[in-house]
Amino acid sequence: MTEIDLEQYKVAEEPFYHPHGNEVAQYEAAYAARLPVMIKGPTGCGKSRFVEYMAWKLGRPLITVACNEDMTAADLVGRYLLDAEGTRWLDGPLTTAARIGAICYLDEVVEARQDTTVVIHPLTDHRRTLPLDKKGEVVKAHPDFQLVISYNPGYQSLMKDLKQSTKQRFVAMDFDYAPAEEEAQILAAETGIDADTAQKLVKVAEAARKLKGHGLDEGISTRLLVYAANLIKGGISVQEAAQMALVRPITDDADIRETLDRAIEAVFGA
Repeated sequence: MTEIDLEQYKVAEEPFYHPHGNEVAQYEAAYAARLPVMIKGPTGCGKSRFVEYMAWKLGRPLITVACNEDMTAADLVGRYLLDAEGTRWLDGPLTTAARIGAICYLDEVVEARQDTTVVIHPLTDHRRTLPLDKKGEVVKAHPDFQLVISYNPGYQSLMKDLKQSTKQRFVAMDFDYAPAEEEAQILAAETGIDADTAQKLVKVAEAARKLKGHGLDEGISTRLLVYAANLIKGGISVQEAAQMALVRPITDDADIRETLDRAIEAVFGA
């Protein structure tokens, strides 16, 4: 097997991450025991950034998979390919991570079909193995390998949820948006925007989050606040930036848009 360059999967620079609890120590304890970790929280609250930060802090390679409903088991574990020299096997990202001792992060895992996610089961118990049925090989996970999954519980449904047989193979961590003062600090540190504008953007986000379940499927994420701040830094007016980044992406409902536009005017001034 061709030797894999681990450096290509390393997080080169420290990602900005602002802890709001004991999550760093909790993750470190889970990694020390090589326990699989499930991270639950709303869209754009920092789940992926946290995993990236922890991979950097631990000095481990990170392989991220953005899960979707079209993803097959072969997309995760690998498949045979035909080329000019004949048939060859190509490892999938999960297999690669298991071989090299990387952290494998399955982002929004509930988007994948349940018959796909069951392939992770042997990696999440005492076996720590990955059977490659088509190849007739059983990969024994590297001692440093860890599996991490994430999803947004707000989108759970009968059709999109993890089986209990999958959930109970993980330790779980709950994430949420940071408290307003901390979120404003994160926004200022991440984008360089002034503290006053950061606080006002967070106020708009708080107003929108109160509408979750009352016209909105999801509130304004910290990620969208970063987008708005970057637009403002780029010369767009605060009202236009807020509308572009905080309102238009999350709803097409005219009444909800008007409500949020008024909230922007109330916070920033007409």
